[in-house]
Amino acid sequence: MKTYPKDITEFEREFSSEKQCLEYLMKIRYPDGVYTCPICGSKKSWPVRERTYECAECHHQESVLSGTIFQDTHKPLKLWFRAIWHVTFQKSGTSALGLQSALGIGSYKTAWTWLHKLRRAMVRPDRDRLSGQVEVGKTYIKASGKGKKGIENMVLVAIAVETDGLVVDRIRVGVITAASQASLHSFIQESVEPGSTVITNRSLEYSGLKDIGYNHQVVEHQDTEVLLPHIHTIISLMKRWIMGTLHGSCSGEHLLYYLDEFTFRFNRRKTKSRGLLFYRLLLNAVQLNPATYKSIIAKQGHLH
Repeated sequence: MKTYPKDITEFEREFSSEKQCLEYLMKIRYPDGVYTCPICGSKKSWPVRERTYECAECHHQESVLSGTIFQDTHKPLKLWFRAIWHVTFQKSGTSALGLQSALGIGSYKTAWTWLHKLRRAMVRPDRDRLSGQVEVGKTYIKASGKGKKGIENMVLVAIAVETDGLVVDRIRVGVITAASQASLHSFIQESVEPGSTVITNRSLEYSGLKDIGYNHQVVEHQDTEVLLPHIHTIISLMKRWIMGTLHGSCSGEHLLYYLDEFTFRFNRRKTKSRGLLFYRLLLNAVQLNPATYKSIIAKQGHLH
């Protein structure tokens, strides 16, 4: 299924009730929109309570929200759908305060948690790696708060840009632990298809790329912005986005989620239909394992 509301009028009409939202979610999650038992694979079932079905074969009971970012939510799906529409409708993104105001909810904590869950869903689990010609570089981004011993908290970020030499196509962004060969090689292997041409400066951290299956093109120029022009364009846009949408405030432990949102929006910048973005984010949301508030606020290992 790949149908979605084209504008706010269609959205309001198609998702005005919990029943409509649940039916749409089931069409996205299950073949033919029919609940499929995860234990025995049977498509025969009956509803036992709201959102929960019992398999007619093995009698396994499960909520259709299990295994999605909506798992264990006490809020209506209708409100979640409004949140997803709002997030995708804002071309430059939104803050937790903005989402809280748009949804009319009293809890900033809820808005913040939902927004982070949706940012996690912006990364498709099986997304394709970049290919062809790919520029790779790195930069430091200032995160809110202080690091060790009160030193300004600067986070090292790696960027990969797929390009035909003139035009930027897709990008990948990741947080790395250090400007080391191990960290950068790990980021490149995760982000770029083997056999691609990786274009970098002459830093020693990039040496050995040929040994792990890449064509390595080293460029040299006195002007670093001429050296890797697309990398510097993305760095500039990324920092401007953080200052504008996030007002320069993003914590180091959650920076990767913010960068995921930037990547999601940039890679879909040419999409004319906001409804299609709504559909894609909802599709990712039912494929992503659930995360609790405690797991989100914990300083997890997002580092390469």
